[in-house]
Amino acid sequence: MTKKKKEHSPEELKRVNHFLNERKARKKKNRKSYQKKRVIVPAITAVLFLILGIAAIIHSLYYQSTDDAFVEGRLIAVAPKASGHIIKLYVNDNDSVKKDQLIAEIDPKDYEAEVRRIEAELSEAIANSNVAGSETEKTEAMLAQSSENLDSAKSKLNFAKKDYKRYDALNKEGICTKQEYDSSKTQLEVANSNYNEAVEKQKSMNSALKSAKAKNDASLANIEKLEAQLELAKLNLSYTKIYAPQDGTISSRNVEIGNYVKVGQPILTVVSPEVWIVANFKETQVGKMQKGQEVIVKIDTFGGKKFKAQVDSIQRASGAKASLFPPENAVGSYIKIVQRIPVKITFTEDYSEYNIIPGMSVVPKVKIK
Repeated sequence: MTKKKKEHSPEELKRVNHFLNERKARKKKNRKSYQKKRVIVPAITAVLFLILGIAAIIHSLYYQSTDDAFVEGRLIAVAPKASGHIIKLYVNDNDSVKKDQLIAEIDPKDYEAEVRRIEAELSEAIANSNVAGSETEKTEAMLAQSSENLDSAKSKLNFAKKDYKRYDALNKEGICTKQEYDSSKTQLEVANSNYNEAVEKQKSMNSALKSAKAKNDASLANIEKLEAQLELAKLNLSYTKIYAPQDGTISSRNVEIGNYVKVGQPILTVVSPEVWIVANFKETQVGKMQKGQEVIVKIDTFGGKKFKAQVDSIQRASGAKASLFPPENAVGSYIKIVQRIPVKITFTEDYSEYNIIPGMSVVPKVKIK
């Protein structure tokens, strides 16, 4: 038994045809819209890239920027000039200090004892010098008296020589007695002996004076030496008090009361409130940079805040060349690398209300035209 094929009415066929026609129209419309998007979107993207490229080129003609830039400042490590135990500590981390403010003290007892010892030695040396001075004056007086005695002995010797010569002539002529002749001869011998004795005493007194003066000079030199030692001892005593080298904030304090510190051992750091920026621009960026050019600075910490600044100076060596171990380029495997040139930038506006500290990352933009 065969089934009869169902026949559709004209109205049903009309609805089916209408549905198929609408479906084809929608597909055609969607295809055209897709084709338009395939052309329009890349075109818009290309135009945007072109505009951005042109803007970047124009911007590079007037501005140079880098993200390789950081805030710098003066960080002074405080180290004692005297060794000993810390007995007083007046500051803590992040405290503000003024220049020459007392921040710590070292036990001064040993240094005070050294000062007293040298003062005692100096007093003794001064007393010895006074004695040496008195001896020198006494010796000079004795030398003066010896000189007078020598002159007197020389005069008596000359007189005795003349007297003896006269009696010798008279004796040869038989005019004087034997006793008178012998007496003149004896007086000559005595005068000559006294003269020689005076000469020897003069030499002795000269030697004594030289010795006294040498002792006096040695005493004076010893006084000068002890005065220098006393000055150094007092200086070392003053080093037991440690003062702030500059205005700033205490950082990295690594000492406590009772710790033993040595000469040159850093105990804390004083960070100056004065800061600036060191920006490491590529060597291709600094060709038109000059001192005094305007700079706009953005600091990561403060978001969209823009600070006014200016170019202060450009370092006369690249960062690599100024490093502890500069590269050696005279090798076979050389690869050219764009160098970085440090540029110092200083603020031209008041930034005291902002906590700008060394080490912060910044983005400076230098106006080169």
